[in-house]
Amino acid sequence: MSTSPAPHDSGRPDTDAPAPAPGPLPASELLAPPELNAAAWARASSRLLAKALSEFAYEEIIRPERADAGEPDRYTLRLDDDTTLSFCARRGAYGSWRVAAGSITHEGLRLVDPFDFLLRARHLLQLDGITLGHVIRELSATLAADTRLDHTALSAGRLAELPYAELEGHQTGHPWLVLNKGRIGFSATDAARWAPEARRATRLPWIAVSKRIATYRGVPGLETSDRLYARELDSEVRAAFHVALIARGHQPDDYVLLPVHPWQWDEVLLPLYAPAIADGSIVPLAADDDLRLPQQSVRTFLNTSRPDRHTVKLPLSVLNTLVWRGLPTERTLAAPAVTAWVHGLRDADPFLREECGVILLGEVASVTVEHPLYDRLPEVPYQYKELLGAIWREPLRLPPGERARTLASLLHVDPVGRAFVAELVTRSGLAPVVWLQHLFTALLPPLLHFLYRYGTVFSPHGENAIVVYDSDDVPVRLAIKDFVDDVNISAHPLPEHATLPDDVRAVLLTEGPGFLIQFIHAGLFIGVFRYLAPLCEEQLGLPEADFWALVRAEILCYQSRFPELKERFELFDLLTPRIERLCLNRNRLHLDGYRDRSERPHAAVHGTVPNPLADPTVSAAP
Repeated sequence: MSTSPAPHDSGRPDTDAPAPAPGPLPASELLAPPELNAAAWARASSRLLAKALSEFAYEEIIRPERADAGEPDRYTLRLDDDTTLSFCARRGAYGSWRVAAGSITHEGLRLVDPFDFLLRARHLLQLDGITLGHVIRELSATLAADTRLDHTALSAGRLAELPYAELEGHQTGHPWLVLNKGRIGFSATDAARWAPEARRATRLPWIAVSKRIATYRGVPGLETSDRLYARELDSEVRAAFHVALIARGHQPDDYVLLPVHPWQWDEVLLPLYAPAIADGSIVPLAADDDLRLPQQSVRTFLNTSRPDRHTVKLPLSVLNTLVWRGLPTERTLAAPAVTAWVHGLRDADPFLREECGVILLGEVASVTVEHPLYDRLPEVPYQYKELLGAIWREPLRLPPGERARTLASLLHVDPVGRAFVAELVTRSGLAPVVWLQHLFTALLPPLLHFLYRYGTVFSPHGENAIVVYDSDDVPVRLAIKDFVDDVNISAHPLPEHATLPDDVRAVLLTEGPGFLIQFIHAGLFIGVFRYLAPLCEEQLGLPEADFWALVRAEILCYQSRFPELKERFELFDLLTPRIERLCLNRNRLHLDGYRDRSERPHAAVHGTVPNPLADPTVSAAP
């Protein structure tokens, strides 16, 4: 947020001086980002329009029809004004659509403007006026972010050389959600400062919060906050914080410390926690000396000054993708206990621990801060119950010769059209089919083992799943994160859940076996592989059918390794002929829209889609 400079104050009133005549603002006060130009906007708009048509058709928000038998890949869509939109599209697994951006025409003229499409199809899309207004805002913000990404885009070769934290700032966001960078609450200046594509490291300020309203939790080894701070803060910084508290008449032992997002402090905490700040329950402190870089989730920061220190996740009252990006109090409080349980499963299981070498980036410490009013009112919007707290997550520590990249990075395409996955395959020296076998062997066995053996699933979408590579860029193992928000357990009772502590059981979401598998289908297969498969066909020459056959083969390989789990394979059936169609864009457009609600929203379900893993001899496309 921008602020005006304070006027000069001489210390005494100047009643004789005439009021200055208003004049034009200096040109420097009004600057447009260089990437906001007609050519850049048109390129980003064309891509986003194609994505909107693809994902809306997949979720059956729109129902395009084949144009004629002579053009099997061309489809038409009748708009509200009885005009016709036409485009070419390839059909793929799970009933998906892949619309070619350069093929979209309206009444025979090329169309690149998604706003034009929205206005001409508002009734077709079943958008009411309130939803449409907010959709336009999110769409415009997403496009502005996309033009910024285009303006600083690097080649796939240069991206392959970047470390994990820096590569994050070049990613283009959720592949499934059309409005994936709306960030309602951020101004343009905020986005330029805090969005991951801004790639600006920052020093985070800290606050001290009285233990009357703050609660600390930590895993074994971090049971006390002092143990955490000894790792996270230099001794000089801790001493300075203690001196600041004592100078204001407070005892440091009566307080816990946590960093805050500067935007959250200015926009939310100062107004809504003003009484606590006034009475000294919350005391602002200085920033520490470490630089931290925002990641794709916007609210998560990696420490680039000291990579051995924890990643910190902070609440941010910004509406992005489906939810307000706060930290739910109960889950934040339970995060270390969830981590301890999940770590315990891995550490006691030789397959996970030794053969898979799976890395579980645990949420090892947390602070929650209650609000004296909102936390007593269950009916208020959930965004007001997720305002202040922090979660510390284990950093990714790898031995020499290994490096990590999020799974989402494999979907990236550089300015000249080269896919990042093609770059990595070339660097590995392996045949595409062999490289993909390594990828699936790194990803699937640990996820399948947690599902089948323990009735437990992560949400292995592109940002939560991290691929670890060897020195030749060959995938070797999986790292996974975000436990307390995205770990779910089977509602069907299993003996393996007997070790589940009561505080963990109370906070973890439970799902029936038929829906539990959706976290792998929707999170990994639909949310990532649905886009990776056509990229591999286009740039690596591997037919989509062969891609899905490799995925199925990895599942069957695991099942043959553990025949004693046969009943679990049937209970959690990943190879069923059809699965429910989860819809993320429908949630925003039709289900929840932009209304406040007391509980976090969830993905919508609309019909079913064919499962490409059910039978490799049958085409995955409808």
